[in-house]
Amino acid sequence: MKRAVLALTAVLTALTLSACGGSESYADGVYEGKSEVFIADDGTEQGNGYGVATVTIEGGVITDCTFKTYTPDGIEKDEEYGKGNGEIKNRDYYNKAQKAVAACQEYANMLVANGGTNGIDAISGATKNYDQFLGAVDDALSQARI
Repeated sequence: MKRAVLALTAVLTALTLSACGGSESYADGVYEGKSEVFIADDGTEQGNGYGVATVTIEGGVITDCTFKTYTPDGIEKDEEYGKGNGEIKNRDYYNKAQKAVAACQEYANMLVANGGTNGIDAISGATKNYDQFLGAVDDALSQARI
């Protein structure tokens, strides 16, 4: 009786997972994807650039992700992003820029936790990063699809 219950539980779990969008199959490996380059219509620097996601697949499952954003000329947006000549000249601009930088890791963590991009919402103050994240992850996962 216990074996029958365990077998039924395993079958129901598999069916539930497949019904939740688990139809994507990925080959194990590390894949890097890049988003399109975004340039604001008004020419301002905020949000300009592109994102790069590095996604690790093990056992057909997303196990790790890093996501970084770059200016159009390839400079990483890091703790210096939002400064002018190495100095914080506009505290509000710097804080907003750093909030967007911090959101990169949050997006990457959500991808691993969710096993895909479904259910990942944009973080306030980092919506351009969100679009870049989705584009970069889609590019990486398109390389991993079986």
